Amino acid sequence: MTSYAPSPAHSPAQTLAAQEVWFLTGSQGMYGEDTLRQVAQQSRQIAERLDAAGRIPLKVVWKPVLTDAESIRRLCLEANASDACAGVVVWMHTFSPAKMWIAGLSALDRPLLHLHTQYNLSLPWSSIDMDFMNLNQAAHGDREFAHVEARLGVPRKIVAGHATDPRVIARVAAWTRAAAGRQAARTLRLARFGDNMRDVAVTEGDKVEAQLRFGYSVNTYAVNDLVAVVDAVQDKEAAELAAEYVESYNVVPALRPGGIRHDSLLYAARQEIGLRTFLTEGGFTAFTTNFEDLGGLRQLPGLAVQRLMADGYGFGGEGDWKTSALLRTMKVMGAGQPGGATFMEDYTYHLGPGAPRVLGAHMLEVCPTVAADRPACEIHPLSIGGREDPVRLVFNAAPGPALVVGLCDLGDRFRLTANTVDVVPPSEPLRRLPVATAVWEPRPSLAESAESWLLAGAPHHTVLSSAVDIETLADFAAMTGVELLTIDENTTSGQFAKEIRWNAAYHRLAQAL
Repeated sequence: MTSYAPSPAHSPAQTLAAQEVWFLTGSQGMYGEDTLRQVAQQSRQIAERLDAAGRIPLKVVWKPVLTDAESIRRLCLEANASDACAGVVVWMHTFSPAKMWIAGLSALDRPLLHLHTQYNLSLPWSSIDMDFMNLNQAAHGDREFAHVEARLGVPRKIVAGHATDPRVIARVAAWTRAAAGRQAARTLRLARFGDNMRDVAVTEGDKVEAQLRFGYSVNTYAVNDLVAVVDAVQDKEAAELAAEYVESYNVVPALRPGGIRHDSLLYAARQEIGLRTFLTEGGFTAFTTNFEDLGGLRQLPGLAVQRLMADGYGFGGEGDWKTSALLRTMKVMGAGQPGGATFMEDYTYHLGPGAPRVLGAHMLEVCPTVAADRPACEIHPLSIGGREDPVRLVFNAAPGPALVVGLCDLGDRFRLTANTVDVVPPSEPLRRLPVATAVWEPRPSLAESAESWLLAGAPHHTVLSSAVDIETLADFAAMTGVELLTIDENTTSGQFAKEIRWNAAYHRLAQAL
């Protein structure tokens, strides 16, 4: 049987596996060859400890110790030119006069993590001498380096502690995931099938600015360009994929072979194969559809979109390219982590009795990576779009902590808004709701969360992720120079409104004249 898996280049896990971070160590020539040999040996061991820690998804690659301005500049330029290098970790083992880092840091176009550590965990109190002191000078060597970072305004993350400390490893791991997301965004190609939903504001945006800021290349294709590929799918291919559906999901009898709606399942399979073919051949890792612009498609793609998201593609409904690109980026950042990520929309509220909750869903397109159980494959009417009844997967999202994240264009900048939430089971079975759903309790409460979200002007389309944490998202925002507003257990709408005003002042002052 044919297996319709994504090409390795598009898989989030493969995207992570192809990337690395470089470990750079600073010193200077005045210490002599013997000390520099020890510096090199010990810095290599630190890099190897990080690489072997298990939590860091990118390979940590040690580079020879840097002792002069020209070698620093050349290595930073090499990092820029490397498709594999997602970022650099920098540590001053000894005192490294920081003026010699100016040219390199000024040229560097990769995220930077300043690791403030040292080789030894404990001081050898009874035997410490000046040789030991001369070798182990990170306590003030990193301060010298940090001064020039601050003077140049270099965006960076600073992590202090020993390289064996689980907290240090976790923070480095979060940064590497963000760096991988940034690298994926810079090469992201997105296909829009049709335009945005008419008269909707938040799905609009400046595609040129998005490419400048994130790297997203967003281009529109006529829906009938896709239709031609869908219609060219062979009957045998569609039948094989439909049989895979029957094996993978709880397919309702009407859709099974011999059922009265089996032809609809075959057409859903044609849509998936056609979409995969179009996206793979075009090098796309994200896409959008729009129920108002379906051309010759017989169904609004539902099952096909859900399965493509499960394989790591970004998606946005109603032409929402910003959410589609964000979903792809978060798929990469969360690859290999427990949980999943999906296109999502706040649909309606439960305001009581009991804890207020949000019921999230969409017309069809919720990714099964967040499913609590084996999804059902069903067919139901769709009251909008004017096409045949579409096939879709129906399930409830697995409970647990998650993030709800939205990306909007404010005209003068992009804004990420994130709400920490707890996904919970529905209060009662949703027997008549024919779509996949997620129910969550927002932190700190539904009222504070909703008021803050509305104050931010954040979008109604979002990404729900149980695989990416807030630290990784914050690192990504810092790397891309994008505003991030966080709504969590400590948020009050009054303080949040002040933060919005402060941020507005900062971003306007920070803009180039």
